[in-house]
Amino acid sequence: MANGLRAARAARGMSQERLVRSIEAYARQKRVDIASTGSLRTYVSEWENGKRRINDHYAAILRAILGTTDHELRGQEVAARPSLPAVADGYDELLGRIDSARNVSQSMVQTFMDQTELLRTMDRQMGAASLVDQMTSHLSTLEEALTFAVLPDTRRPVAAALTGAATLAAWQALDGGFVERAWRHYELAKHAAKEADAPMFLVHAMGEQAYVLGEAGRPDDAVALVRHARETGGQRLSPRLQAWLHAAEAELCAKAGMPDDCRRALGNAFECLPAGAHARDDDMPSVFLNHGHLTRWRGNALALLGDDDAVGSLYEALDSVDSSFIRAQAGLRCDLAQAHMVRDEHDQAVEHLREARLLAKRTGSVRHQRRIALLSGSP
Repeated sequence: MANGLRAARAARGMSQERLVRSIEAYARQKRVDIASTGSLRTYVSEWENGKRRINDHYAAILRAILGTTDHELRGQEVAARPSLPAVADGYDELLGRIDSARNVSQSMVQTFMDQTELLRTMDRQMGAASLVDQMTSHLSTLEEALTFAVLPDTRRPVAAALTGAATLAAWQALDGGFVERAWRHYELAKHAAKEADAPMFLVHAMGEQAYVLGEAGRPDDAVALVRHARETGGQRLSPRLQAWLHAAEAELCAKAGMPDDCRRALGNAFECLPAGAHARDDDMPSVFLNHGHLTRWRGNALALLGDDDAVGSLYEALDSVDSSFIRAQAGLRCDLAQAHMVRDEHDQAVEHLREARLLAKRTGSVRHQRRIALLSGSP
């Protein structure tokens, strides 16, 4: 219990006092009752030291603020569910669940996918922290439907819906700093994609999972995984997804200190990308990539390489970035700060870091906050 709350708070660079203020701000916004400021200070200290149990009321508030799951927040405090007594004849309940799963129609699957899309839009604009409960419930519903579905014609569409939801949940967890949760969600997405016989979904999950390795300080393994993903997909991938994989490879090669491979992958990405302003892949709802996005990605990779040419690409991307992509804007500002540092343009770097910090706090992105902290400490 203590380590879960303390770790989540520390990952966001929050003091106990700031957490108290965040609880109060949340309560004002949602119009929920909480204790006085003095009592909250005591509660936070006692929660973190294991002297007080986090009740359900405050756990819901803390999950929304910190983006944790209930298990991550309360850890060992969550009592194990008592095992059900052995029942010799439990077939009625099992068959009832199977019948319920059989009744999951195509319209219900579309509802699942629409809910994933809504969560994706909210995540882009608001960040993932406040969505953790909705995302957890959504995944559980899809997993339940797949677990008790019997025949392939029912299982495949549910599995495809689960893949999209699990990949989104994984990226949200990675952005929030919960890397083990991210890895497990990507594994779930991959298994579901295989069940759905959906190679594009599988490859996309593998490509994003490579970022977990990159964040963990294993860029060589990350490059190997994203290349394996592309080879796995072969000729079955859409041009836009191929371009996405090449761009991801370029970024990871830059982090691995492989400049020639990075530039080669960038060239391949621009060559594969379909023309036009349309960004969304018609076959892969989670892939958004057009020339503007790819130009930003090129600037990001060149900035990581310390290439002076990064600035031009990044400002071109800044002029065209979709205003609803708040997290992407934070990353773009970080890239610009890094690119200006390479050119010894300190004032411009500081200005972009200031904007990036505001955007990262707005979305609660731990990944961007960590990068901002690193860049702020750069000479």
